[in-house]
Amino acid sequence: MTKKTKSLNILLLTMINIATVLSIRNWPLTAEFGFTAIFYIIAAAVLFLLPVSFVAAELATGWPKKGGIFVWVKEAMGHRWGFLAVWLLWVENVIYYPLLLSFVAGTLATLIMPSLADNAFFTFTTIIVSFWIFTLLNLRGMKLSGWISTVGVVIGTLIPGIVIIALGTIWFFSSNPIQVDTGWSNILPKGPILDELIFITGIIFAFCGMEMPAVHANDVENPQKNFPRSIFISATVIVVLSILGSLSIAFIIPHNEISLTAGAMATIYRVLTSYNLSFLIPVIAIMIMLGALGTLSTWIVGPCRGLLAAAENGDFPPIFHKENKFGMPIVMMIGQAIIVTFLALAFFIFPTVGTSFLALVAMASQLYLLMYMLMFVSAIVLRYKKPNVQRAYRIPGKNIGMWVVAGIGLITSITVFAIGFIPPPELDPSKIVYYEIFLLLGMVVFCLIPFLILKFKKPSWALNKSTIKNS
Repeated sequence: MTKKTKSLNILLLTMINIATVLSIRNWPLTAEFGFTAIFYIIAAAVLFLLPVSFVAAELATGWPKKGGIFVWVKEAMGHRWGFLAVWLLWVENVIYYPLLLSFVAGTLATLIMPSLADNAFFTFTTIIVSFWIFTLLNLRGMKLSGWISTVGVVIGTLIPGIVIIALGTIWFFSSNPIQVDTGWSNILPKGPILDELIFITGIIFAFCGMEMPAVHANDVENPQKNFPRSIFISATVIVVLSILGSLSIAFIIPHNEISLTAGAMATIYRVLTSYNLSFLIPVIAIMIMLGALGTLSTWIVGPCRGLLAAAENGDFPPIFHKENKFGMPIVMMIGQAIIVTFLALAFFIFPTVGTSFLALVAMASQLYLLMYMLMFVSAIVLRYKKPNVQRAYRIPGKNIGMWVVAGIGLITSITVFAIGFIPPPELDPSKIVYYEIFLLLGMVVFCLIPFLILKFKKPSWALNKSTIKNS
């Protein structure tokens, strides 16, 4: 049998990590809090991003198998919980895809005809065309998928981000007025505790995803060494650029003019016009769209490959085991595209991103946090259950070190999960009960589905999986 060539080196893996997490779409959110953004970003990194990164590095190098979160939780707590974890990862992404692509549609509309931004048919068409194109591209294998993510993150995130940071730096060191007080005393927050917690929650959601690239462990050159290296490099880049980008926007744009509702493009428009560089707006808009599509490309494959590992253990009928000649889960990816197509029909019901869609975003976030809780608990359990498994990277401090790091991540996840039930400020008070019921009922239903699948699965589903794989 010919040995499979590893298609992901440390560069591609690092770029996949960055493409998964970093997005300049989130910078206006943190910029709105001025110099205090430094505190919030560092707090979110210490309380969440770094625990996720360290735990994922240990688990990925101890169990460098296809499946990522499925394998880790299964090894710690059994098959059912492993299946639930990878299901949660997949289903929250399926909910999120139309929202990510609605941003692409809105940005594209500003370039073609701004009135199209509120056109349901235009948004729907952009979503399904984009998703199907990138699904078909990713079916060509992980090497192409990795390069798509790399190009997307360089053109759509790093270059526009560096432009914004450069403009902010020039503004800071010139005679232009700085729109925030840069005194060190302004780094610490001064608002109500609940408001501060809700704000950190928003940044934590923006930092989700560092564990996802571990599903590609079988495709990584020297995973025991390259996984922790790429994660540490990625986390550093994400935190540094997030701080510098947020401050650059805060330096140039007055607090009350930073657009949270209109999004990153409105903020970038304001930054560029401050320098009389309006002619660059279409160029930057196209680049940011490519960055969003690079993020999409990264997420299309990861959760499906995690589900494939569960399918090969007999959790789905044999048809779902099928891989094409490039080793990609073709049936799952096509099925995912069909589901996203139906979800995109919501734009005909909710032409704008209103309260009901905000509830959908909240539910996706809550499902993701449940997955993180399972991951952190599994990391602690595996230190005791399988202490002799070789891990090229181990969180220092022996078991106490693991309790501290995973414990911080677990407590953060539980806290943010509880805060997630607080309804958004713009919600009509008369709709709060319906909002909470929708959130609770949705989570219960989505969490029950994998257990129902396991209850009715057949032993034959796990047999002869090699016979249905294309050569």
